[in-house]
Amino acid sequence: MTKKILVDNKESKKYRHLWWKISRKSVLKRIFTERLTEPLHLNLLSIIVALFGTTRAKINFDLIARQQHAYGLLWAADEAKKLGYSTVTIIELGVAAGIGFLNLCSIASRVTRVTGVNFELIGVDSGKGLPVPRDYRDHPELYKEGGGIMDYDKLKQMLPENAFLVLGDVEETVPQVLDMFSPENPLGFVCLDLDYYWSTKEALKIFLGAPEKYLPWVAIYVDDIFLMKHNHWCGEYLAVDEFNNENIMRKIEQHRFLQTERIFKNARWIEQIFFLHILDHPVRSVPQRVI
Repeated sequence: MTKKILVDNKESKKYRHLWWKISRKSVLKRIFTERLTEPLHLNLLSIIVALFGTTRAKINFDLIARQQHAYGLLWAADEAKKLGYSTVTIIELGVAAGIGFLNLCSIASRVTRVTGVNFELIGVDSGKGLPVPRDYRDHPELYKEGGGIMDYDKLKQMLPENAFLVLGDVEETVPQVLDMFSPENPLGFVCLDLDYYWSTKEALKIFLGAPEKYLPWVAIYVDDIFLMKHNHWCGEYLAVDEFNNENIMRKIEQHRFLQTERIFKNARWIEQIFFLHILDHPVRSVPQRVI
């Protein structure tokens, strides 16, 4: 009985966090500018899906909070299953207070029930909030020191058994996290939410492990690229561009045609989905011809 009460309390805390996030003015604005600008018949059909649809249908109709998480988790699970994996790793780089990470955990359990693929979820953060910006590339006009402080003990109590937190400066945590996934539980989806250029540049080294440690294509949600002040000479954009310039066999590219695949096409998150291409992955190799 006590265990059931604790589980119920954990679930209610998750929903309170999610409702706080959804009820913010900026989120309500997005609902009006993104969802309600879609065709009326699709919005009406989505009501039926919301009431009677499967988890997969709800993800396809963008009816699960943080659609980018739902899309990335389902995509990673489907790809892992095609390739014969029973477990896939998910990483959030930049956990902050942990609302997004809890959401990932919640959706992951639902996707497991749909696909049969298990998840290991890793949240990476300093635990101390944002550091002091180093220079203009960190967008000091947008992000300040101290933002996104975590209550580690409280957050840890709310996590399921398959979720882990790794805390520390990103230079120190990346090697540790690289050891947490393997060819048996390859990396399949990453949420990149570190705000700063310098932090992101260091964090992208997580993609430089042995090729077998990843799905051949790793979905990435890049969070901090949607404001007018974001650009390719600062922040996460610059870190991604430099990663591509510095690595021959690992490339990060935006999924330019995802919009055409989605039922609802006006959501901002669609343009924030990228893919890491593991060009030296065994699946993508060509056997050498004997001459």
